[in-house]
Amino acid sequence: MPVFRLEPVLQTPDLKGPPGLSKAPTGIPGLDELTSGGLPRGRPTLICGGAGCGKTVLGLEFLVRGASQYGEPGAIFTFEERGDELAANVASFGFDLPSLIAQKKLAVEHVQIDRHQIEEAGDYDLEGLFIRLACAIDFVGAKRVLLDTLEVLFSGLPNKEILRSEMRRLFSWLKEKKVTAVVTGERGESVLTRHGLEEYVSDCVILLDLRVQHQVATRRLRVVKYRGARHGTDEYPFLIGEHGISVLPLSSLQLVHEASTVRISSGNRELDEMLGGGYYRGSSILVSGQSGTGKTSIASCLAATCDGERRALYFSFEESPAQLIRNMSSVGMDLAGLVQKKLLRIISTRPSGYGLETHLFAIYAAIEDFHPSLVILDPITDFASIGNSNEILAMVTRLIDHLKTKGITALLTGALHGWHGEGSPSDSEVGVSSLIDTWIVLHNFEVAGERNRGIGVRKSRGTAHSNQIREFVISNHGLTLINAYRDTAGFVTGSAREAQQRHDATNGGSRTPSGRPGTP
Repeated sequence: MPVFRLEPVLQTPDLKGPPGLSKAPTGIPGLDELTSGGLPRGRPTLICGGAGCGKTVLGLEFLVRGASQYGEPGAIFTFEERGDELAANVASFGFDLPSLIAQKKLAVEHVQIDRHQIEEAGDYDLEGLFIRLACAIDFVGAKRVLLDTLEVLFSGLPNKEILRSEMRRLFSWLKEKKVTAVVTGERGESVLTRHGLEEYVSDCVILLDLRVQHQVATRRLRVVKYRGARHGTDEYPFLIGEHGISVLPLSSLQLVHEASTVRISSGNRELDEMLGGGYYRGSSILVSGQSGTGKTSIASCLAATCDGERRALYFSFEESPAQLIRNMSSVGMDLAGLVQKKLLRIISTRPSGYGLETHLFAIYAAIEDFHPSLVILDPITDFASIGNSNEILAMVTRLIDHLKTKGITALLTGALHGWHGEGSPSDSEVGVSSLIDTWIVLHNFEVAGERNRGIGVRKSRGTAHSNQIREFVISNHGLTLINAYRDTAGFVTGSAREAQQRHDATNGGSRTPSGRPGTP
């Protein structure tokens, strides 16, 4: 397949840490990229956040992946959950703690601390904890350690001086043992942690947050500090899915995609002519227009081109698979046959059912499972109910980058809810369209009590495309594009066009389609 490969002028930094700073990879998608290689090896990392934000899951995944993927055994010390409870809770992510314990790749210790016993004794000494930690580390040869959570460990210490001293002592002991430690902590009201001390003695601090906006929950991650290493400092959405945590930082995107010169058909000969030969393989297409202009028909027309070499994944956010198949059969498209041959998969969900990040990762998972050549999202503007324009733009940017990296052709539809000036969409549509290679705009024309459709190519990168707005007809025979026809009053469509054509034929006159000479 002919492709152009261009090296970027500015190279994005690789994932290796700076010289001299060793890192322990987490194995968590996106997090290693965000931290330029992983967590600081042999140093403590604090993971803080409120209830339900994923602190324990992140810490456990770091140890489980270390033991199963990187040959680094781990020791887990939990001060809240018993070992059997912990194993049951994380089994849904595919983490088999009992198996790893049996193979001596993990050691799990539940340390029960009674606050009243600490108060009665008067003194607080971590020697007992150090002994248990040392035994567990030596038993499995642990390279990684999880302490979950510090609040329970120091719950009986109201004296901040003693608390600071013992906390420094704990972190120093972990460094002396040369283990990569992950410590979880609860978030305070005006500080990162409840005591406001842990973040100062930790070499790396990761803040997790769980927010609920418009009845939709979203998790966010931010690396607050990382001594001696570069890292992303913005907030990044993350998802806790069936395989654990996934993070997708926007700053990782690189404009180094391959550019194919191979054309694929849109499914309509006249539209292919307007586009100068069809879409480029691996490009991104936006079909926008008001309700009823035929966006779904254009999208389905592309999906109907599936054959033995191409498969399509169709995400419908307004119609069920059965409804989409029925509706498209009325215009001559046999989507049911493609579904039966497993050349087309239709996935229908309501945007309001999940957050943007959940939708995005669900799309990624479907792509990895089905391996399509075409991906269709119809329509992306329905996400406006669960996110603002910036959040939707960030999601679409990530998705388009992901599809371009895999060489997948993407077609997105978008509803234009209002026009500002002649043929100019609102700012939100322009924000998305700037990411797109080919932008097709559909129009409605209402003249003399009759409504007709028009279609035009607003832009198509790398293509000498038509500048015409052509009449667009949807019938039981499929989609038909009719050459633009003008009279003295301007653009003529539908019955008025047919009447004018009959009048011209009767009077011996003829008209040529409008547009640039030689333009289809």
